[in-house]
Parts: sequence; structure tokens; C-alpha cells
Amino acid sequence: MNRKLRVLGIVPARGGSKRLPRKNLSLFAGKPLVSRAIETAIASKRLDRIVVSSDDEDILKIAREYDSRFPLVRPAEISRDTSLAIEFVHHALETLEAAGEDRFDAICLVQPSSPLTRPSDIDETLKLLESNDVDSAVTVSKLDQEIHPLKLKVLEGDRLLPYIEEEKGRMAAHEIPAIYTRNGSVYTTRRQAIDDGKIIGDVCLGYVMPRELSIDINDRIDLAFAEFMFQRQSNATA
Repeated sequence: MNRKLRVLGIVPARGGSKRLPRKNLSLFAGKPLVSRAIETAIASKRLDRIVVSSDDEDILKIAREYDSRFPLVRPAEISRDTSLAIEFVHHALETLEAAGEDRFDAICLVQPSSPLTRPSDIDETLKLLESNDVDSAVTVSKLDQEIHPLKLKVLEGDRLLPYIEEEKGRMAAHEIPAIYTRNGSVYTTRRQAIDDGKIIGDVCLGYVMPRELSIDINDRIDLAFAEFMFQRQSNATA
């Protein structure tokens, strides 16, 4: 039987954002996006510890309102647009363990930009990681047929040509293989891969989330659509 992993949940929430300024503080269903991510992480049953990694005092203040142990001040030098995720993950692990906390076996990133993530999505992704001899498990969603790689074309003048390969008569959804993409919601990775400098290890499993919940917010249109889907789901369950 696989040993239960000690998991550090990290809500990464920089203050800066190019396409949607102060994105992590943008209101969604009446709450900042970062608040929704924190609440989803709290509701998870498999996170042993939660931190909100941020360089922004307003975000850290919100984290502090949930739990005084949640805020983790991220240094400016690893809070730039070009900074890598592995940098703030290393910073979180090193800071907590240097302060005397027990060693973590894995990390779980819960992204504020995916506000429709459910606590069960966190738990099931971690279950997938914990139950298999793999480096990582992440949330994915199935691509719509119309943007399937086999459907993609290029124009040479007016002539329509395949971008990758000919469809060879495969027009219907059941005639082409299902394609999945990481939806940006939840990332879980074992400590060895993190120590090797990898957010996603060499062997990675995918937990499929419904397409309607797999909205990754990058701009105001994404935010408005996510609000629409949230309201639609709320009305359906009312």
C-alpha cells in the first residue's frame, strides 16, 4: 500500500498581471479570485498545510483573514512576469521547513485563475498521484472537436491545406482520437521531481475535469464567461 503523502497546498497569487491588472484580486461571484482559491483549498480533505505565496500586501492580508499561518511573502526577485513557478515552490518549501515544519512529500498548486475548481478536483488529483508510482498528476480537460489538431488548416493563397496531417475522411467526433490539454487548475508533484527542478515530472497522470469547469482566466472576457457559467450552475442547483 502506498504511504500517505504529506502535501503542501500552495495558492500562487502574484500582485502583477499583464492582461488583467490585479487579476488575483478581481471579483468573482462577489469575492476576489484569490479568496475563492483559498476556500477551495481549505475545503479539500487531502492538503496538510496551505500557504498563499504572494508579493502583494492586499493579497497577503486576505490570506491572513482566513488563517494567520497562510500568508507567505514572496521575494520580489521571484515575483516577476518572467519568474518560474519552480522558484516560488522552492521558496515555500525551504521557508516552511527551515522554520521547523515537517518535510513535505509533495506539493499541490491551486490556481486562483481557475475559479470553478472544486475541492474534489484537488482531492482526486492527489489521489491519482498518491495511488501510482508517478512524478505528477494534473487536471486536464478534453478539447472540443472543432479545435482538434486534425481539423487545423493553413491557407496557401486560397488553397486550404492540413496543418498537421490529412483528416482522411475522419469528420465525426467518434472517428478521431480524444485530445486533452492541461486546464491550469490543479498541479500535484512529488518532492523528488520538485527537488530536481520540475513542476511537472517526467511521468504525469491526468485527472479529467468537465469542460464547463475548466475556465482559465487571463482577461476580462474569460472572467465574464466564468461568471456566466457559475451563475448557470447555481441556477441549475437552486
